[in-house]
Amino acid sequence: QGHLEDSGGGLVQPGGSLKLSCVGSGFTISTWPMSWFRRAPGEERKFVADISQNSDNTNYAESVKGRFTISRDNAKNTVYLRMNSLQPEDTAIYYCYTFTTWGATWGQGTQVTVSS
Repeated sequence: QGHLEDSGGGLVQPGGSLKLSCVGSGFTISTWPMSWFRRAPGEERKFVADISQNSDNTNYAESVKGRFTISRDNAKNTVYLRMNSLQPEDTAIYYCYTFTTWGATWGQGTQVTVSS
């Protein structure tokens, strides 16, 4: 069974940028679509973005379109989420996700806090 490791979160001022990473281990991520979700304080986990196996298709939540970019480097078994123009409402724990033959696999989450 595979494992996902999220990293790259932190504290950033409004208007700033961060790049999250998600490294897969125990399996090859190139076989599967990959996604990012987030859970803001007091809210349920929500979809942020996803990317197809060969990166030819991406989808974004309306709230992040034009500001966030999902990408992947299959050679490094890694998925990224570049976040620009961050706002306080982007504050959340961000999770990498995929669904494989053994079921749903989530990263442990990485905290993003946008505050001045």
